[in-house]
Amino acid sequence: MGIEGPFWRAIAVYRVASLAYAALFVLGAGGYARPVVSWTVIGVMAAWTAVTLVRYPATRRVPLLAADLLVTVACLLATPYAQGPAAAAAGVMPLTATWVAGPVLAYGVAGGRRAGAAAAAVMSAADLWLRGGRGVELASLQVNGAVLMFLAGVVVGHVARLAREAEERMRRAVLMEAAGRERERLARGIHDSVLQVLALVQRRGAEIGGEAAELGRLAGEQEAALRALVQAPPITQAPDLAPTGLRDRLRPAFAARGTRAGSGPGSAGRLRRPARPGAEPAPEFAPEPGAEPYADLRDLLRPFGTARVTVSAPATPLPLPAATAREVAAAVGAALDNVVRHCPEGTRAWILAEEDDDAVVVTVRDEGPGIPDGRLEQAAREGRMGVARSIRGRVTDLGGTAAITSSPSGTEIELSVPAGERA
Repeated sequence: MGIEGPFWRAIAVYRVASLAYAALFVLGAGGYARPVVSWTVIGVMAAWTAVTLVRYPATRRVPLLAADLLVTVACLLATPYAQGPAAAAAGVMPLTATWVAGPVLAYGVAGGRRAGAAAAAVMSAADLWLRGGRGVELASLQVNGAVLMFLAGVVVGHVARLAREAEERMRRAVLMEAAGRERERLARGIHDSVLQVLALVQRRGAEIGGEAAELGRLAGEQEAALRALVQAPPITQAPDLAPTGLRDRLRPAFAARGTRAGSGPGSAGRLRRPARPGAEPAPEFAPEPGAEPYADLRDLLRPFGTARVTVSAPATPLPLPAATAREVAAAVGAALDNVVRHCPEGTRAWILAEEDDDAVVVTVRDEGPGIPDGRLEQAAREGRMGVARSIRGRVTDLGGTAAITSSPSGTEIELSVPAGERA
């Protein structure tokens, strides 16, 4: 039931109170012109009220909502048979009184303001047809009831939607807080055991020298990667962002042994196979089912971090439309893949993400030998469109810019995309 529970309880109280109000009117009017019909309608209203008290909110399917609306309209249209033809001309309140607003409120809570407005339109049309079809001038019809039903359906539906969104945000906040606490607990344990052992292996390996020095260097790299992992804030999504072959090439521990990471037992699917020559270097990013309209770009960039790739992002979120964020992350993956393919083994790279006025800027820099003059144009003529399509093409399609600056001391790729309006 969640946060909607109070709404459904309030609607139940309203239905019961409205039913009692209608029964008092019938009792005060002596059953109107046809008491049997009047009390029969009141009985149907009471029975349906009992049904709604039992079925809502456990069952909110379309058939129940449609039946709620149809039963209420039927009871409303039975008014002339109970009150007589002269009642409408005299401006007598319909037999159902305020009970007719029940389905409007139910539609608003179940489907939002649009559903509430639609139910109000149906009930208002039935009410106005009932009054106007009995010899009353349309210009003199009382529309106060219709206006109030519209307001009730829209306002209640809007508030119910806001309540659901608030509940979902609270749930996520609680989950993130719990994940953060568990992460801190694990980080303390890792720091007291694994990180200290790796640091000791690194120090002793450097002291011993020879093959032990190589082992110590590998332990130091793993210590740096693990320390960055436990210190990074938790991410809300964990998509597969590893560029093709990137982590295999950036982990000399596996390269030195001729073993690809993720090929051991229980690690299938952790990393991708190296790309075929001429294949698109960057991965494709399929939208997550039920993904949020906006995504935090930091969450998509952090998985790129390794012992040789440093990811720097601000403490505050970098919200972008989900599709835009995935394309920017794919362009960053393509840039890092170029580092792997064309730079010497062990080349370091840095990713810097920041917000600049109305744009989000991501800079990828490496300390490789740089791109020779005319090399990009030559690659484009030869049909190798990695930079043109995977980096520039992606960013240009998003309405942004991609600037590439290269020198013998390294290459810097700056990607800038419009931040857009915040939802």
